[in-house]
Amino acid sequence: MTTNDLDITTLDGGSARLSQQQLDTFRGQFRGALLRASDPTYDEVRLVWNAMIDRRPALIARCTGTADVLAAVRFARAHRLLSSVRGGGHNIAGLAVCDGGLLIDLSLMRGVWVDAPAHTVRAQAGCTLADVDRETQLHGQSAVLGFVSATGIAGLTTGGGFGWLSRRGGWTCDTVVSMEVVTAAGEVVRASEKENADLFWCLRGGGGNFGIVTSFEYRMLPVGPEVMAGAAAWAGDDIGDALAFFREYTAASPREVSCACVVRLAPPAPWLPPAVHGKLVVMIIGVHTGKPADGEALLAPIKSFRKPVADIITRRPYAQMQGLLDGTQPKGRRYYWKSEYLASVEPGLVDVYNRRAATLPSPHSGLILFQIGGALNELPADHSPAGNRDATFVANIASSWEKAADDAVNVAWTRETWEAVRPFGTGGAYINFMTEDEGSDRTRNAYSAGILDRLAKLKRRLDPDDLFRHTKRLTDI
Repeated sequence: MTTNDLDITTLDGGSARLSQQQLDTFRGQFRGALLRASDPTYDEVRLVWNAMIDRRPALIARCTGTADVLAAVRFARAHRLLSSVRGGGHNIAGLAVCDGGLLIDLSLMRGVWVDAPAHTVRAQAGCTLADVDRETQLHGQSAVLGFVSATGIAGLTTGGGFGWLSRRGGWTCDTVVSMEVVTAAGEVVRASEKENADLFWCLRGGGGNFGIVTSFEYRMLPVGPEVMAGAAAWAGDDIGDALAFFREYTAASPREVSCACVVRLAPPAPWLPPAVHGKLVVMIIGVHTGKPADGEALLAPIKSFRKPVADIITRRPYAQMQGLLDGTQPKGRRYYWKSEYLASVEPGLVDVYNRRAATLPSPHSGLILFQIGGALNELPADHSPAGNRDATFVANIASSWEKAADDAVNVAWTRETWEAVRPFGTGGAYINFMTEDEGSDRTRNAYSAGILDRLAKLKRRLDPDDLFRHTKRLTDI
């Protein structure tokens, strides 16, 4: 063994030793940087959004384009290496990073190409929501993406995806026109409804089990550049009534309006008065993605409910609205979530939220209700693996804290709250909100039986060696 040989984890959980010559051969086929633990930027690249994830790959391949991704996949395939794929690195389970293996990093691949007349946009897989919104909003259009601008589009889309435009457009994956994919066989293919249709179907909600998507083409919706949007907040004494109002308001609102309700301790945000900082509040976030003049009337009931302690619902750039929640989810905190799909917001769930809010163990945690009902409910259940087309809300118990010493109390509170919420759910689960300790039973809940069987069968055909295994796995089910 020379000083430059590399020990690396293999697919079977063992270890292989890559010689300097083998590494040099790979380096000759790869344009981007190859990082080892001794490189000064190694920790910066391997560390992801959730500080509970602290894995150390043996080698990081920083891809500059599809050719680099192809070279990395062929290298992993030839040496039967454990590998993982990083896009935005924002997944709660930290699936982007494997221990001891090869991290295929797409985060430098951030090109965006807008075809405004065709209402489509193509974006490379390293893009965040902010990258895409910045370009598409020049044309008053947007892809159906998520809520936090630092989120990567790749994991969001292959896991389903939802955001402020989902009531109009469905799951994010419902709006995908085509994908460029590097397959487990080491080929570059286009996947669409007409080309490699099985692969296309799998990647719209089946996660990263079937290939590495290097770019996505989305249909866009007209929105912005200016919208009526923002948040209003009420004191903790009003939680029960505000949640009841939220339930009634969302039941009657048109699809151009999308809302979320958050119950938490008030952060020291400048828009909230100092008198409520650190105290329980309930917030309703309202976004109208049609004409701002129409939004003023449609969001007026939120602004006039009781007397908010703060109200920042106003005309603003849509791209700014996409970043409104960013401050609640900074990189480097510890995160643990549990979620349930809901067919409706039942009065009993309102009671659970009101009761559990009183026991919040962290000033950063919250109980959230996302409104998603609309376009996604109109497609067949098997249109894509994302499924769950009986859902109209997502309940998310979003816990966050600073210190590892507080892990046990925060995880326990999250699980206890989830158990209280579960009776009101559809039985389905959102795969992108699953933490790393949720196993095959929970993955089963993300898919109906017919969809799961089809995914497992296609996994065996498209990736027989289970090369893409650092995911919510289907082969264990």
